[in-house]
Amino acid sequence: MEPMSGYAAKRRPMAEINVVPYIDVMLVLLIIFMVTAPMLVQTVPVDLPDVDAKPTEIDPDDHTLIIAVNQQGQLFIEREEDEPQAMTLDQVQDYAAKVVAQTPATRIMVRGDQQVAYGRVVALMGALQAADINNIGLVTEAPDPQAK
Repeated sequence: MEPMSGYAAKRRPMAEINVVPYIDVMLVLLIIFMVTAPMLVQTVPVDLPDVDAKPTEIDPDDHTLIIAVNQQGQLFIEREEDEPQAMTLDQVQDYAAKVVAQTPATRIMVRGDQQVAYGRVVALMGALQAADINNIGLVTEAPDPQAK
């Protein structure tokens, strides 16, 4: 048998793995986790009330400011802090007004503990509306279907 010559002799199977597509996938996953991780962080422990309501879709590109009211009625603005500091109603109102003035499409979400006095959450919402902030929502949890 005659040895192969020319093009066919130089062509051999490649035994290497092409990792470039895997790197692309990993970078996309990294970006997705970097965008969604800050939204999952809840630094103030709040026992949300269970309400059977249609969930609101929040786009990760939306600007959202979360204000928490804990069981003692203290107000916190949830930022990426390890130990958030309690704020007065005036401080929360001023901060929210500055954020909305800078980015008018900002949504304000209120996470109120179910044990907090109703008047405390209403006072917060009234202060926000007095600052011409009208895009306010309430955060609740869906009831556990296993609990029935």
